[in-house]
Amino acid sequence: MTDVLATTDARTDVLDRTGARTDEAADVITGARERIDTLDDRIIGLVQERMAVSAVIQEARITSGGRRVNLSREMEILGHYREALGKPGTSLAMTLLQLCRGRV
Repeated sequence: MTDVLATTDARTDVLDRTGARTDEAADVITGARERIDTLDDRIIGLVQERMAVSAVIQEARITSGGRRVNLSREMEILGHYREALGKPGTSLAMTLLQLCRGRV
């Protein structure tokens, strides 16, 4: 009887955490969330890689006597994200650009 109660309590906890109303939906949500967590880790890694590449570009530009930021290039990036993702893409691109500028 104790095992049944423990199993029922565990299942109720999963349903509560997922907001699902059925075991099947909870399983789908749990699996999808695991996939999202994996994707988020990859995205974070790619953003960190982008930041490192951007730092190389900035260093080369500054060393050659140029400015840290190239506004025409930033406008290209904003347009690219907007075209691919719609208006929210512009906000995402701005956040990426801010992350990649480093200390201005």
